[in-house]
Amino acid sequence: MVTCVDSIGLCGMEAHRVRVETDISQGLPSFDIVGLPDAAVKESKDRVRSAIKNCGFRFPLGKIVVNLAPADVKKFGPVYDLAILLGLLGASEQLDASVFQDYAVLGELSLSGTVSPVAGVLPMVLAAQEFGFRRVIVPADNAREAAVSQSIQVFGVKTVQELLDFLTKQRELSPARYIPAEAVQTVFGEDFCDVKGQQEAKRALEIAACGGHNVLLIGAPGSGKSMLAKRLPTILPAMTPQESIETTKIHSVSGLLTPQSPLITQRPFRAPHYTVSAAGLTGGGSFPKPGEISLAHNGVLFLDELPEFSRTAKEVLRQPLEDGIVTISRVSGKTTYPSSFMLVAAMNPCPCGYFGHPTRECTCTPIQVNRYLSRISGPLLDRIDLHIEVMPVEFEELSSTRPQESSQEIRRRVQRIRELQQRRYEGTGVTCNARLTPALLGTFCPMDDSAKALLHRSFDQLGLSARAYDRILKVARTIADLDGKEIIGSFHIAEAIQYRSLDRKYWNRT
Repeated sequence: MVTCVDSIGLCGMEAHRVRVETDISQGLPSFDIVGLPDAAVKESKDRVRSAIKNCGFRFPLGKIVVNLAPADVKKFGPVYDLAILLGLLGASEQLDASVFQDYAVLGELSLSGTVSPVAGVLPMVLAAQEFGFRRVIVPADNAREAAVSQSIQVFGVKTVQELLDFLTKQRELSPARYIPAEAVQTVFGEDFCDVKGQQEAKRALEIAACGGHNVLLIGAPGSGKSMLAKRLPTILPAMTPQESIETTKIHSVSGLLTPQSPLITQRPFRAPHYTVSAAGLTGGGSFPKPGEISLAHNGVLFLDELPEFSRTAKEVLRQPLEDGIVTISRVSGKTTYPSSFMLVAAMNPCPCGYFGHPTRECTCTPIQVNRYLSRISGPLLDRIDLHIEVMPVEFEELSSTRPQESSQEIRRRVQRIRELQQRRYEGTGVTCNARLTPALLGTFCPMDDSAKALLHRSFDQLGLSARAYDRILKVARTIADLDGKEIIGSFHIAEAIQYRSLDRKYWNRT
C-alpha cells in the first residue's frame, strides 16, 4: 500500500512542496529513503523506527521505500521525520491515511516520540499557504513563529501521541495564536542622551538613520565611535510588518528564533569581530546558511576596527552594498539571501590611533599611516555615503550637566522622515533615500540652479566618481527632507559634500 503525506522543503530562502510517498511491499526487511536526501534525512529512518516502537506501535516488516518527490531536488535536514512516520503508519494500516490528507506536516522526531523544533518554519509555512494548504502541523516550539502567517491554521504538537490523538479526533488542539508586532515592546539599554558633545557626529547619524545611508566613523581611540554606533539602532524607525516578516524568515532559516521571540520586531544590530571570515559575512556551508550581512537585513551591520578585517572579508561587502542581495554559489546550486542593511564602520586613522589628533602626537611614520589607510580600498570607501570624523570630547563637555537630546526625541524625527519617504516612493519598490536607483534620481531629487552649479564645481574639482555623485545627491535628498524642503538647495548639497571630504584628508594626502 502506498500513502502520501505532504511536507515542505527549504533550500536557502526558497521553499518547495515535498510529497512523502511511502510503500511497503513483501521482501527482505529493508528501509530506504530516496529522492536526493542528505545525511540528516537518511538518518530519519533510525529516528522514525525508534519513535514508532517507543510510542507503542508496530514497526512494519518488509521492503520499505520512502520517496521524497520531486526526486531531482536536494532534501535537507530532519524536517521530514514526522511526515515519514505518518506515512509508515498509514501504509501499514495502523492509521487511516485519510486523516492527514489535508495537512502539511513538519517536524523532527526524538527517539522517544517527542516532536523537536526545526529551523526555517516561517518561510515553509508561508510557502504552504501559497501552495493552497489551509492547515499545517509543526512542532509546538515552532507554533508561535509559524502563526505569523494568519491565513493558515497552525497546530503545534509536542509528541507523536498528541498528534495521532488530534488526527483521530480523540483530542482537541487550538490553532496557534498570531502575535502582532505591535504587542512586542522594543527596549534599548543605550540612549543618545548618554553621549556628551559630538553634535556633528550625532547630526550625521540622524541623517544616516533618516535615509538609510552607510556611515564611516574615523577618530582617535576613546573619542566615542563605538558608543555612537551602538546607539544608532535606538533612533532607527520602527519596522514595517513586511520588513519584520522578511527579517524573521532569515533568522528562522538560521535557527535563531525562540518560542519567546517568534517575530523580529526590532531592527537587527550585528557586530561581528574582525576575525570573521568572508564566508562568515556572506554565508556559506555545503547547505548555505545566511551570514552576518543577511542577518543584518533591514538593520545595521557594525564593523568596528574596519582595517583589521581581512581584505577578502571587506571586499565581499561591495556587491551586497550595491544590490541588497548576496548570492552563494555551490556545486549543488545557487542560493540567494536578502542583505539590505546599513553599514556602520569605525576605525582609527593610523596604527597608534592619534594621527590628526589635536593634542596627542602620532608615533607612526608616514609610510605606516599610508599602509594602514590603504587597507580600505577605494571602491569600498566610495560605497559609504557619510564619512564622519569623531573628534575627542573636551573636558567642559564631559563634565557638563546640561541634558542631552534623547534617542526617543531623535527617533520621532527619523520616523516622520521615513514615513514621508514611504509615501513619496509608494509603488516604486524603494523604501528609503539610500535605495534610490539612478533612474529615479532625476524624478525625486530636483535641485535648484545654485545646487546644480555647486555640485558641478565639486564634481570637477574633487574628481568625484559617478557613484559618489549619486550618493551625494541621495544624502542631500535626506538633508532636504529634514529641512522640510522638496527642492534640494545649495546648502543641502554643501552639507552632503562635507560628509565626503575625509577621503581627501586621509586617503588622498600629498
